[in-house]
Amino acid sequence: MVAYQSGFGHTAAVARSVVEGAKSVPGAEVTLIDVDTLPGPGPDRALPDAWMPLNEADAIIFGCPTYMGTVSAGFKRFMDHTGALWFTQAWKDKMAAGFTNAAGLSGDKLNTLVAMSLFAAQHSMVWVSQGVFMEEGGINRMGAWLGLMTQADNAPPEQTPPPEDHETARRFGRRVAEATARWVRGRA
Repeated sequence: MVAYQSGFGHTAAVARSVVEGAKSVPGAEVTLIDVDTLPGPGPDRALPDAWMPLNEADAIIFGCPTYMGTVSAGFKRFMDHTGALWFTQAWKDKMAAGFTNAAGLSGDKLNTLVAMSLFAAQHSMVWVSQGVFMEEGGINRMGAWLGLMTQADNAPPEQTPPPEDHETARRFGRRVAEATARWVRGRA
């Protein structure tokens, strides 16, 4: 499962590349969900059925833009809506990973990944790091290790982030899917 929030379409484009990479792993079933489409909890704090795919997934890869040095407001709302799930530790032992996109080369994207990894830790999830080494040709050009970082200029999502960021995203998606397959086999 790739759960993302995107302000201008760039993070959504990266999310699709992450899904592509994850789907390249035999047996991986990957769903893409825009967290802005998820309804909030009811008066009893229970989440509607639209959340069921997240609850049933073996892994959730979180993604959002970095705004003002942290997760976007839409993604933070998603995080806050999971209170009832946290209380029951419903996501305990799921695999988790994260990615972010921003206009700046740094833009304090690390802080966004830290926020996502802490969110996953509070849910007792198992975090998967980037695991894609920096290579010639721009693979992991941001030098990120906690999760995936991409950079988009102020142009349409069809033009930016650049192809090397999308290739890094595909490799990241594959890594998380492979780690999840190993984790699920080990638990069986």
